[in-house]
Amino acid sequence: MRETPEELTRLQSLLGSSLFGSTAHLRSIVEGRTTTAAQLTGVLTGMCTLAVSTVTAKGEPRISGADGHFLHGRWHFGTARDAAKARHLAARPAVSVAHMRGEDLGVFTHGTVEELNPEGAGTTPDWQELLAHLKDFYGDDAFDWDREVVYYRLDPHWMTVYAPDLDKLTGT
Repeated sequence: MRETPEELTRLQSLLGSSLFGSTAHLRSIVEGRTTTAAQLTGVLTGMCTLAVSTVTAKGEPRISGADGHFLHGRWHFGTARDAAKARHLAARPAVSVAHMRGEDLGVFTHGTVEELNPEGAGTTPDWQELLAHLKDFYGDDAFDWDREVVYYRLDPHWMTVYAPDLDKLTGT
C-alpha cells in the first residue's frame, strides 16, 4: 500500500459519494458488498488487468485491455504511443475502466486521464516514482520508456467496488 492517510481519505470520500449518487439499482447490488478505501488498496496490489473504454472521434465506444497499477488511490496504465487508445485519449481524455476478478471483485471507475510522460515534453512531478515502480515490475529494459510507451493516471470522479466476500480476496 502506497497511499498516504490523505489519499485514503480522498478515496474513501469518492467511494462514498459515488455510491450515494448511484441509481437505486446499483446500490441494491453493491451496498453491503463493498470495501473501504484501506481494504481496496490492500487488494489492488501488483498488476491488475483493466478493461479501458475510450471513444472514437465519431463517438463510437472502444474497449481494450491494459495493465493497471493502483497507486496512491488512482489507476495508472499505459499503452504504445502509436496505439488507437493513445490517439483517443489525447483527443478525448474521458475514460472508464473496470477491473474484475470473476464474481469476487469489480472495481468500476469513470474520470479523465492525465498523460504522465508526454513525448518531447516535461513529465509530471510523480513520473519518476511511477517509472521506478514500473521498472521494478517489468524490468529496466522492458521498453524504451521515453519513446515506446505512454502512461496515464486516471483522475476519478466516480468509483464503486463490488466485493461480496472480502475474506476470499484477502485469503483470511
